[in-house]
Parts: sequence; structure tokens; C-alpha cells
Amino acid sequence: MTLLREAIGDSLRRARIAQSRTLREVSTSARVSLGYLSEVERGRKEASSELLAAICEALDVPLSEVLSDVSINMAEQDFAAARTRREPAAAERATASAAPVDAAPAPSPSTFARIPGETRIVIPAPTADKLVLVQAN
Repeated sequence: MTLLREAIGDSLRRARIAQSRTLREVSTSARVSLGYLSEVERGRKEASSELLAAICEALDVPLSEVLSDVSINMAEQDFAAARTRREPAAAERATASAAPVDAAPAPSPSTFARIPGETRIVIPAPTADKLVLVQAN
């Protein structure tokens, strides 16, 4: 099980490395000590929301994007862990009886795919012909 601070650190490190920036550059820009930023990236220190905001600003990455990345990665890990827990039990049941095992299909990893930031979900307003008015007594 991955801790939240480790997942956040991994996401920040990936963003920094993708920009080919050093810890020193980001720590100077974020006004955070080099050692502390290193500890945050390695998941050894729990960063405050103010510190996360400063690091994200220094990386020019929205905090929401970092948190979304963390959420997706943790969901994928949960998915993988659930699958490994489920498969040994299914194998035992299959060998115990010749009947097929009826397990619910697991969601595919693509379920956790990113939705681009410019994507908007539009839910149309209900029309009057589909509304039912109920009068309270």
C-alpha cells in the first residue's frame, strides 16, 4: 500500500524530471530548502498544502493536476491489488469444483485513464414534458 505522501512525492519528482530541472532550481524557485524538497519527493515528509502549492507553482504545474495524477496512480495500484487478491481465491474455487467461477468482471486499467483538462461534461437540463410536479400537503 502506497502512502499518500509517497504518491505525491513521486508525482512531483516526475513533473520535475519531465522539465529537466534540478532539485536546486525548484527549491530556489519555491523558496523551500533543498533538503526538505528532497524529503518531500522521496515521501519522507508530509508536505503542507501551502508547501505543495509553492512547489507546484515553481514547477508551473497546477496542484489539481498533481492530485489528479496521484489519484489515478493510487486507483491503478488499488485495482492491481484487488486483482491479485481475487485471482488466488478464484483459482482455489475452480480447482475445488468443475463448475465455472462466476466472478464479476474487473474494471480495465483504461477505466482510470486521464480525461484531458479541456474536456467538459454537459448534462442537459430536463425539459418541461419530463417533469412531474408534486404538491406538498
